[in-house]
Amino acid sequence: MHAYRSHTCAQLTSDNVGQTVRLSGWVNRIRDHGGILFIDLRDHYGITQVLCDPDSAAFADVEKVRSEWCIRIDGEVKARDPELVNAKLPTGEIEVFIRDIEVLGPAEELPLIVFGDQEYPEETRLRYRYLDLRREAMQTNMKLRSDVVASLRKRMWDKGFREYQTPIITASSPEGARDFLVPSRLHPGKFYALPQAPQQFKQLIMVSGYDKYFQIAPCFRDEDPRADRSPTDFYQLDMEMSFVTQQDVFDTISPVIAGVFEEFGGRPVDAPGDWPQISYRDAALWYGTDKPDLRNPIKMQVVSEHFAGSGFAIFAKLLEQEGTEIRAIPAPKGGSRKFCDRMNAFAQKEGLPGMGYIFWRDQGDGMEAAGPLAKNIGPERTEAIRQQLGLGVGDAAFFLGGKPKQFESVAGKARTVIGDELGLTDKNRFAFAWIVDFPIYEKDAESGAIDFEHNPFSMPQGGMEALEGDPLDVKGFQYDLACNGYELVSGAIRNHRPEIMFKAFEIAGYGADEVKKRFGGMVNAFRFGAPPHGGCAAGIDRIVMLLADEANIREVIMFPMNQRAEDLMMGAPSEPTSDQLMELRLRVMPEE
Repeated sequence: MHAYRSHTCAQLTSDNVGQTVRLSGWVNRIRDHGGILFIDLRDHYGITQVLCDPDSAAFADVEKVRSEWCIRIDGEVKARDPELVNAKLPTGEIEVFIRDIEVLGPAEELPLIVFGDQEYPEETRLRYRYLDLRREAMQTNMKLRSDVVASLRKRMWDKGFREYQTPIITASSPEGARDFLVPSRLHPGKFYALPQAPQQFKQLIMVSGYDKYFQIAPCFRDEDPRADRSPTDFYQLDMEMSFVTQQDVFDTISPVIAGVFEEFGGRPVDAPGDWPQISYRDAALWYGTDKPDLRNPIKMQVVSEHFAGSGFAIFAKLLEQEGTEIRAIPAPKGGSRKFCDRMNAFAQKEGLPGMGYIFWRDQGDGMEAAGPLAKNIGPERTEAIRQQLGLGVGDAAFFLGGKPKQFESVAGKARTVIGDELGLTDKNRFAFAWIVDFPIYEKDAESGAIDFEHNPFSMPQGGMEALEGDPLDVKGFQYDLACNGYELVSGAIRNHRPEIMFKAFEIAGYGADEVKKRFGGMVNAFRFGAPPHGGCAAGIDRIVMLLADEANIREVIMFPMNQRAEDLMMGAPSEPTSDQLMELRLRVMPEE
């Protein structure tokens, strides 16, 4: 017999009754029923009930074991009485009578209990992550992650892609976040960087004549943490293709993403051909975000004309300023003063003085518009707003005004709260949308300077000709895939023409010398017959987070950092030794 096990803790069935078996695993739970000791023995695959009575020679040793001890047992498989069968377990028809036991690894007093679903502070869970990972929910999440990655790989190979690896140690390159720098011992005073993404390398792979590339790529960014973002490293499905249009990229990656969500999501997924393509500006207008949750049917609308010159002085005066507008958030079924007051309180928590509202109620002989706004602007304007928004009795509308960039994010949050509280958001589906037509440039409100608003390496729609006009009108072939309020995929058709790239950077105030210095490897390569190419990257951590129905990305990462970018288990970041600093010719400045 094998030194540790003849079967896993998920394999034994009634077919094994009468056999002598050997199992190894962890003590999940111990129960004492009138002197008979029952142990739920757990391994990676499942649970088997084993038991020992005082007549067994092993009883004294079994009495000593505690939760999470790692043990090996030999025993005889017996059928459970019919009334004691546990239909919830694959091994629920049998139990194993212990004849011999060996303690493989005793456990000290546990800082957190593995059995059950008790809640523990995140600091405790991360400090003792190896215990936390034994819990059933975490085992399920990590197996899901592994299966998703395997499925993504297979689907990419099936589409004719090959996987190529790109460097982990490279040159610093601004990708929109801070680099992690790595000091060079051989070149004192100089630093490598961990790649924020394989962006330049995958474009160089296309220049090198490899038509289709993908990689399950580790990426490193020194970012502030969020619930849906790791502060240090993450993994993405990275892909690039030559001789493709934007639609070609959509047609390639959409079935891959849809297939994974169908395989593991347990919820309906719309066919990729039905995924809407929404312009960045429309997404900001309708949803207040470029990663909208389309499970929520609410669409915001501009209603400025109904408030211009109206009796509501706050909005009327606001509209006299350039670049301002009033937007309405429809709230079907939200037509009560109690709900309107709650939303007003929400706006105040978000730092606004409040949020105007109108709600419509039945007066017996007709419909009446109620609320302070309705009184100020009068029945004619109120009725025009109601008709524009398609609302009726029992409905409401909320209003925010100003320069859109100053209130859009709050409006987007309000839309989400309204959809959730009124039960309008269909939680039992995945809703995908491509966000397209991202503006390449933006103007600084204070200095008036033009700079990149989004990816500077995107090909401008219209090429060089587009760059001759107003920079704020230039859109890029850049796109994101949103799902249920999260950005899952981001990509672009690349700017592969050096003359267009130099012009694009010149508009944002970057001279040719600076472009060559920062991106010399890629710019030089483009001088030698670069093909049109494009691609995208899909965030694996976020995909698994959605599939696992988790709200925090750390629940689907095996060894994540905490909110302060610390590894409490391994003690990172740590102070270097004096010898290490000497060898690298570095000195750490003391904190002021």
